[in-house]
Amino acid sequence: MAIWMVRAGKNGEREEFALENNLALVGWDELPDLSPIVSRDDLKALMVATFPEAKPSMVWNYVGQVWAFRDSIQAGDLVILPLKTRSAIAIGTAKGPYEYRPDNPEGAHHTREVHWIRKDIPRASFGQDILYSLGAFRTVCQIQRNRAEERIQAVLQGKSDPGPGTEHVVDSEDVELAIDVEGYAGDQIRSEIAQKFRGHELARLVAALLETEGYQTRVSPPGPDGGVDIIAGRGPMGFDPPRLCVQVKSSDQPIDVHVLRELQGTMKNFGAEQGLLVAWGGFKQTVLNEARQRFFEVRLWDAGDLVEVLSEQYDKLPKDLQAELPLKRIWILVPDEQAGTGG
Repeated sequence: MAIWMVRAGKNGEREEFALENNLALVGWDELPDLSPIVSRDDLKALMVATFPEAKPSMVWNYVGQVWAFRDSIQAGDLVILPLKTRSAIAIGTAKGPYEYRPDNPEGAHHTREVHWIRKDIPRASFGQDILYSLGAFRTVCQIQRNRAEERIQAVLQGKSDPGPGTEHVVDSEDVELAIDVEGYAGDQIRSEIAQKFRGHELARLVAALLETEGYQTRVSPPGPDGGVDIIAGRGPMGFDPPRLCVQVKSSDQPIDVHVLRELQGTMKNFGAEQGLLVAWGGFKQTVLNEARQRFFEVRLWDAGDLVEVLSEQYDKLPKDLQAELPLKRIWILVPDEQAGTGG
């Protein structure tokens, strides 16, 4: 069994379509139906004709990814989709051959049928080396180092990632692929927060972030919280709307919809117009579906959302919190050749 990472848009714009329609898909809409292609040389000729301005290195980059998607993935292989729209990973099993579906939305014409086994595995379930491989700036690539199959199967079975063991390898190809520095840095920050801000401490961090947004907050003491970890409001004393109830869950597992419904009941008890549900391990699909219907009442933050807000508001945090979580902002140039049109 091989393991393949197949993205669904550079910014995750095709993820929901892929998950809802049981598909793996790539971009490259400029290419026609690839079914008649019989060799890599034929595919290269098509790439050159389709992208005449592309450098030879970029053409071979495209050929390698598209050929892997069309020809190398086999029925029964595992397909991994690292989600951009939330801090989770979807894993499924390839079910059928390549299909060209021109009636699909933009970016979803080249497809493979996939049975998605899990759509909500928290990124924190995997070791940093696996996440490093999943940070490749490619649309399609094979994940195979450091006992990847055994470890991914363990996570699918609800077990912990056993780690790379003594076979841990980082070579030149890993370095070439894993150049999504932003994603890699985000994983490192998530790991540090998971170690330093467990349980009640995570509520303290969330309250500090809300205060940078102009809220006055009150954090419930450790222990039973009566369904709310933080209450917040605007104005000098926190009396002004919008009044906010916040529930914070630091578990590594995605939470179920009953937690969202409990928060809605708590909002009524406290007279709060809005609610924020923070779940470090993310959300099951039932939560995401119901939250869409409560768009003007409730917001959801998973680990990725929290890190994003932290990155935006870090300079406004109290100095003691900055000392607990020392970060430095840097800028880095992303080479054009690493950005394939497949996303």
